[in-house]
Amino acid sequence: MKKSVTGLRAWLVQRISAVWMLLFIVFVLFHFLFDPPHSYLAWQGWIMSPGVSVATFVFLAALSMHAWVGIRDVVMDYVRPVALRIATLTLLGFGLLAISAWVGRILLTGRG
Repeated sequence: MKKSVTGLRAWLVQRISAVWMLLFIVFVLFHFLFDPPHSYLAWQGWIMSPGVSVATFVFLAALSMHAWVGIRDVVMDYVRPVALRIATLTLLGFGLLAISAWVGRILLTGRG
């Protein structure tokens, strides 16, 4: 019974994150189509506005969760040695956390 709940949870994470990413990408495309920034400062001002900055961070979180679930399932299916599987998943987790922290720092401070 517990495995079906885990599978359902992973399925929901995949679907909800995919919907958020699609909505965010459509929002960004429409913004650049109808009100493109004409300079770097205009683009930076737009991306650093509170609403867009939060939406961008949620997009990154959704992308990270989506990647985690997808790659985790592939690793669980195809990497047979348990030690290699754990090492791969650990590296993946740390990599996704590092990227998220880096983008969070950029969005909070405005510097890369």
